[in-house]
Amino acid sequence: MGEGAEYKSGLKKAKVLKALLEDPILADVPKNPTLEDVETLIGLELGSAMRITVLKLDTTSFDVILMNTATLKDLKLAIKKKVNYMEQSSMGHRHISWRSVWANYCLSFDNNKLLNDDDVLQNLGVRNNSQIHFVPYVMTKESRRHSKRRKHRFFHGLSKLS
Repeated sequence: MGEGAEYKSGLKKAKVLKALLEDPILADVPKNPTLEDVETLIGLELGSAMRITVLKLDTTSFDVILMNTATLKDLKLAIKKKVNYMEQSSMGHRHISWRSVWANYCLSFDNNKLLNDDDVLQNLGVRNNSQIHFVPYVMTKESRRHSKRRKHRFFHGLSKLS
């Protein structure tokens, strides 16, 4: 396909997308949606996606939409994307250290902390219109001790190589 044909195809897709976004049924589509955003919203209408409400510690909440096959890692990425979008639109550029967020807080569903990023949300009981809570994440002494020991072993091995 030549450049001209690709350009025309891109223009046609942009026109169709613009027409779709003006439809009142699609009012919940973000301003500049990606193809993934649109596919997820279509999946929600067809029942192959779920809307999850995330409750923050300050009692405010927001919704994210994920496919039914989503993992905890997918949920965290959707939360990051949604929060960054909300912060950008309301306050301009503001950096959030997500590494720090996930080191100090975790997500909870039905009073169970969600800690394994590879867990499929539906296997944990999360369904359409479920509520997920941010909760403080307290690391146990055993897990901290294990981390330090592994780090010590790693650096100890390096000093023997020199």
